[in-house]
Amino acid sequence: MTPRTVLNRTLLALAGLGLLGGGLLVLSAGLDLYRQHDLNPPAGWPLTLPDDILLGSADRIRWSSQGWWWPAVIAALALIALLALWWLLAQLRRRRPGTLPVGGTHPQQGVELSDSALSNAIAAEAGALPGIEHASVHITGRPAHPRTHLRLTLTPQGTPRATLHALFEGPLATARRSTGSDMPTEVRLQVARHKAHRAQ
Repeated sequence: MTPRTVLNRTLLALAGLGLLGGGLLVLSAGLDLYRQHDLNPPAGWPLTLPDDILLGSADRIRWSSQGWWWPAVIAALALIALLALWWLLAQLRRRRPGTLPVGGTHPQQGVELSDSALSNAIAAEAGALPGIEHASVHITGRPAHPRTHLRLTLTPQGTPRATLHALFEGPLATARRSTGSDMPTEVRLQVARHKAHRAQ
């Protein structure tokens, strides 16, 4: 799992938990669940009755007369907006290289190879190796620094060590020579399901 994926999932999980908690809080107060079920929320718990408000007048104007209040609020909102914009742009950025230079040449000077064609070539060559029943390949990253992600389904007779050795010496070595890049690789292995044989 890449750092970007970890960051995205963490941010989405935190945002989801915040929205879920706020929604349950408002729903509980709106439906008057505390009183209907004889529940006693902790002291200072917000929104316990349908008529409660989250921020009263006293809370809203508590700090507004202080000289530092509005600059601090504006700075905090601007920071949140910039972080949200940065995250959105990071999601919209292309995660696939598109085309890769062949033989390590510059794209404008040499031949280019599409990432999908290279993925299909690696998958086809890997799928033909002994011990592999199915192979799927996905290439991510920038053209100068592509990354290869493989998901291999081994036959019941396949062994991970021999399979990985054949993979790195065969299809991946060919891809490295073709692109002139080291191409960091992540491989996920799974074993094909097979029917149990009945002993006679």
